[in-house]
Amino acid sequence: MSPDRAASSRDERSLRETTFVVVDLETTGASPSVGAGITEIGAVKVHGGEVVGEFKSFVNPLTPIPYFITELTGITHEMIKNSPIIDEVLPDFLTFCGPHTETVLVAHNAPFDIGFLKAASVEIDYPWPDFQVLDTVRLARSVISRDEVLNYKLGTLAEFFGTEVTPNHRALDDAQTTVEILHRIFERLGGYQVETLGELQRHVKSKIKRF
Repeated sequence: MSPDRAASSRDERSLRETTFVVVDLETTGASPSVGAGITEIGAVKVHGGEVVGEFKSFVNPLTPIPYFITELTGITHEMIKNSPIIDEVLPDFLTFCGPHTETVLVAHNAPFDIGFLKAASVEIDYPWPDFQVLDTVRLARSVISRDEVLNYKLGTLAEFFGTEVTPNHRALDDAQTTVEILHRIFERLGGYQVETLGELQRHVKSKIKRF
């Protein structure tokens, strides 16, 4: 199958038939380009609206954790000093995700999380699969107006939707919160007759252009 036909086939999948892996990271800083590393990966795999698996691991970034990061996340050097490094954790995480032909990655502010993961794959020379990626910030903007929320931060959306899990700057908890937000966004998308990945992509593009 050609790449174009494969992409088209993926776009035709219904949202209920698609496996999503919702991922969240904690890091030592804002960008891998300035030497920041991953300290924790949390992910939730969902299919048909149900959780089918979870992944959680500390990562030793081999670099000091700044004080303000510890204040924000609660993660200390003592907590991660004996943890595996990214060379070990990333392959395990990608195995958890499954084939890129079946799995769609989701993150809140996806360029941050996926950017760190891709940078790690380059650093350790481990191939990065060609996952489709959804950003719940962009999804939220396409179905929730600024009359309803002040901003699209994870905590704001969690409060707006009344999620059971409260975000707390820990990877798995924040991934679980994002799953709840994703599903509530999907509920709203029903009103736009969005049922497939392709329809979702077109909907988001058309709505975001209006901002």
